[in-house]
Amino acid sequence: PDASRRSWMITCGAAGGVVGAAVGLPLLASMAPSEKARSAGAPVEVDIGEIAPGGVKIVEWRGKPVWIVRRTSEMLGSLQGSAAQLADPNSDRQDYPVPDYAKNEHRSIKPEFLITVGICTHLGCSPVPKFEGGAASGIAPDWKTGFFCPCHGSTFDIAGRVFANKPAPDNLEVPRHMYLSDSRVVIGRDEQGEA
Repeated sequence: PDASRRSWMITCGAAGGVVGAAVGLPLLASMAPSEKARSAGAPVEVDIGEIAPGGVKIVEWRGKPVWIVRRTSEMLGSLQGSAAQLADPNSDRQDYPVPDYAKNEHRSIKPEFLITVGICTHLGCSPVPKFEGGAASGIAPDWKTGFFCPCHGSTFDIAGRVFANKPAPDNLEVPRHMYLSDSRVVIGRDEQGEA
């Protein structure tokens, strides 16, 4: 009687293990993120060689628009002497941490290229480029160049830094990025790893 009981227990245990595996493995597989979800957070490689000076290219990363602006020398010149007008000229605030390599006046690795998330830090609207200066910009007679959020009037310089006394509390986000060559950049990854 003990031998047959032992045989039944082994058989039932083995059957239970097979059933458990048959049910458990598909359940675990269904809990893994989909390929679409994995790719939505993946770094994005972008060809920037085709962007003309003064032009902008928009790509999507993690469901957000990322602007790559090829700044002219005049655009870069507009950054000088404006620190007193900005809410956070040195990108010290931590709500949108800036990579160390972008903690400079132009907020980028290469001064020529600005890479920033095109979402206003106020309520998530999308600012628009206002690269023409002066009254032609429709913003102010002394406007140099940058971005304007039409939702509530926040303005940002050409480095994505918000001007003081505007609804947006922070500068535009600078995602982690690195250059693969003079004409290719990866957004969402740098030498320290993925964002």
